Amino acid sequence: MLKFRGGELTPRTEVAPSILAADFARLGDAISAAEAGGAPMIHVDVMDGHFVPNISIGVPVVASLRKATQLLLDVHLMIYNPERYIEAFAKAGADTLLIHQESTPHLDRALAMAREEGCKAGVVINPATPVDSLSEVLAQVGQVLVMSVNPGYGGQAFIPHSLEKIRQLRDLRTRYHYNYRIEVDGGVALDTVADVVRAGAEILVAGNAVFGNGDPKNNAENLLKAATEAALQKV
Repeated sequence: MLKFRGGELTPRTEVAPSILAADFARLGDAISAAEAGGAPMIHVDVMDGHFVPNISIGVPVVASLRKATQLLLDVHLMIYNPERYIEAFAKAGADTLLIHQESTPHLDRALAMAREEGCKAGVVINPATPVDSLSEVLAQVGQVLVMSVNPGYGGQAFIPHSLEKIRQLRDLRTRYHYNYRIEVDGGVALDTVADVVRAGAEILVAGNAVFGNGDPKNNAENLLKAATEAALQKV
């Protein structure tokens, strides 16, 4: 996902609308509108009520989404013991499986399982988890997701120190020639997106900013436009 700009290669910035904020009674329409607004993927938050204080969707919904759209399904496992469910979510149609560093003592095994099932393996860190905790797995993952809110609920305010984590991940990738993309989730909106992108984020998870108010197509377009402008300013 690279493009040329001024003779240099720069990562392409993408919006990943989170269906957690969508109207589930019209989920197909919401996804279609987000796609029309330029979204190449849909972010799917899976919550178990234990790892995070909320319960959301499971394997059957992911399977239904797979039938309803050709967009990439970016499945975020906010659950304890994710190893128990990796195969099921992969078979349901997940393209990326995002696994929390804090959710399992066997992170290396969980990421390997995701890859073995044919998914892109991604790792996630909560706001209080340092980037250094990922030192043993950064070479193995295709995405690193920085939580910029405490996970569990949509509509929270962006935590500013998340920007430093994004910058650290950007610098580590350059220094060690890693191949992961940097993703951010929480509080991403028109008033925060430029700072997030300038710090180094390339995949922007947005729930309320896309589905909260107004037309999801226009919201996605406006967010992507602001993100793209910020990305071009980095070059």
